[in-house]
Amino acid sequence: MALRSKPLRVYVALIGILFSLGGFASAAGSGISSGLASGLLPSYDQVYYVGVRAYFSEDWDKAAEHIEKAITIRQALLRTRRKCHDECLSAGDDRLSYLETETGSLWDLYALDWVQHRAECAKFCLGRVVTPAGQLPVSIDIDYEFGTRNAYNFLQLTYFMLGKMQKAAAAAHTFFVANPSHLEMRNNIEKYRRMDEVSDNAFVDRERELERHWEVYDSAIAAESSLDWKRAVEQWRDCVNVTLQHTDDCRAQCVMASKTLPEDEAPERTGGVYEKAAALALSLLACQQSCVTLVATRPGRISAQEDFLPTQLEHLHIAQFKAGDLKGAIQTLRSLLLFYPFDTDSLNNLQLYSDTLGGDVDAAGIEPSQEISRYLKRSLQEKKLLYFGVENLSFNFTDPDLWTPEDIVPESLRETWRAERERVSGVPNEEEEEMDDSGFYAGGPVPQVGVTITMDDRALNGTNRVVLDGVLSQKECDAILQLSSSATSAADSPRGRRSPYTPHERFEGLTILRALKLAQDGMLNQSDVRLLHEIGERARVLLHSYFRSPSGLFFSFSHLVCRSPVPGHQEGRLDLSHPVHVDNCILEPETKQCWREAPAFTHRDMSGILYLNEDFEGGEFFFTKRDAKTVTARVQPKCGRLIGFSSGPVNPHGVTAVTSGRRCALPVWFTKEAQHRDMEREEAEALWSADGQSVLKEEKDKEGAQPAARTGRSQRGRSKEPKREIRRDEL
Repeated sequence: MALRSKPLRVYVALIGILFSLGGFASAAGSGISSGLASGLLPSYDQVYYVGVRAYFSEDWDKAAEHIEKAITIRQALLRTRRKCHDECLSAGDDRLSYLETETGSLWDLYALDWVQHRAECAKFCLGRVVTPAGQLPVSIDIDYEFGTRNAYNFLQLTYFMLGKMQKAAAAAHTFFVANPSHLEMRNNIEKYRRMDEVSDNAFVDRERELERHWEVYDSAIAAESSLDWKRAVEQWRDCVNVTLQHTDDCRAQCVMASKTLPEDEAPERTGGVYEKAAALALSLLACQQSCVTLVATRPGRISAQEDFLPTQLEHLHIAQFKAGDLKGAIQTLRSLLLFYPFDTDSLNNLQLYSDTLGGDVDAAGIEPSQEISRYLKRSLQEKKLLYFGVENLSFNFTDPDLWTPEDIVPESLRETWRAERERVSGVPNEEEEEMDDSGFYAGGPVPQVGVTITMDDRALNGTNRVVLDGVLSQKECDAILQLSSSATSAADSPRGRRSPYTPHERFEGLTILRALKLAQDGMLNQSDVRLLHEIGERARVLLHSYFRSPSGLFFSFSHLVCRSPVPGHQEGRLDLSHPVHVDNCILEPETKQCWREAPAFTHRDMSGILYLNEDFEGGEFFFTKRDAKTVTARVQPKCGRLIGFSSGPVNPHGVTAVTSGRRCALPVWFTKEAQHRDMEREEAEALWSADGQSVLKEEKDKEGAQPAARTGRSQRGRSKEPKREIRRDEL
């Protein structure tokens, strides 16, 4: 039988994968002791279980030893799998030549011969390093534990109890990177930062090597923002290479990790060897395709960044053009066109680059990157096989890519495929007024004498927006400004920190609790601190009433913020003091989507900014559409002016560059959820109450807010970021 039929080629491949994966997945071993005695890697899940049991028994030394050992073993296992995968890539390849020449009935045996050689290589390679037990699949629970970095959650408290604060801080930070909404860990990190024995370099991500592409990605964005195009080219090129490397690492794990056979997962399913082979092979291909999603998902986030690799290529070719590397720009752009061959902007850019080159170089002779071409070719072939399985073998597959061409999808599946694609890529119609589902309704009464409505929804061209004037008197503004200046003078860094959003500005922040403690030390005026607390409450009452909140509003966070320009760094500034963002979701201007997930503060419902002065240049507040470019309204700060708006995607906003002077404001965020209220603020209120002083809590009680619980909280939601000193969306 000649190898001319495509279905036969597919089945040969499926049988091969069945045996190559199953060949080394069925061994079992004796556990931890035998692994340690032999010098081979034992089963890390067993080591981890021992550490966790020791943790709950408060045997801290044993817990630290075994949990650390489990982390080390798992990392070594991942490296070993990748090494063995690479070593065995050519095993049995000499048998493949028979498949092209054999015309009789033995071609399937030659295919099996190739499979067995590769399986034998993998089994031998792993067996030199890992015990048979260590090669077995771990449970879903263990996968979840390490996937969410919960091991570092245990280590944080373990090292704290052992008095090893540097290690405790590192474990806390590593856990928090993947769990930015964990409130208790956030508070723990703040405590570690205040400890003398904990240095700044303790706060490192111990898993950063596995996520290095995100570190490079952020560096590339920073270089681009500062218009350092040469560095941007280096960083984007490195980002593409590291992304491909991490994708290959992930795909290797799909191949080398032990798999259960199809009948083990669903004993009721019927089918012979071909069906079983197909099920296992399709599972492998789906696993490898899912690596696109895994690599494109930041730690702590749910959703992947769409078109992650094509997006990098787009940034790279623009940076290359700006840096004067036209040949590189054309090669990168041709690589991008492999994903989107009919994209008008890319084709226009290609024409521009080619015209700019002129007659010096034959632009048509510049080919796409070989690495990208191989990546795309293999991915397309995998998709063909997977969609064949969906159509004919009842297999379930979720395509991770937006660039998949329609002709890859079988005709019978295209209607469903198109509908799903439209659902995923759907964006609000710009011509229609966007609906706000926050539950707030602008237009309620303003319960403070002297406060006027300066701009409403109509004037601000949006939904659930307002500007109120007269909230503070000039005397009150001056008192709070003096408070800020005194706090800055008392700080370790009198000039403030560099802004987290631009290198051209400095940033000063002061929370109620910090202000109260400085006042207790005699460094601030106690009455001014109480005024700072009271004007925040004033803003809450006004916004609660005007937006007709159906439930009580709890403070989520507030602090006094001042921004000032860095001398000598203002000429020709093109950046913003605060880039356009949304307060409770992650805005993607390119797709006009807003993802309500970590690291966004997803619990925030209402936002407000109470301004204290106007004697500065720049610093104008503005609203935009979801594209982050189309400005819909502008507001100039001044003493006593309060901007209020719902925190969701209907209200993207930003701040223009502060180029001279000092811009001060009190941003406040509110939540309807009591479990997300600002515990630092309530700690300050408790300190005042302990001194027998009222802190204006009567209004809260009237509106249904519950008294503060004094216990710690551990939330496994998706909302906040690590540091209170510098928040990603403070204004």
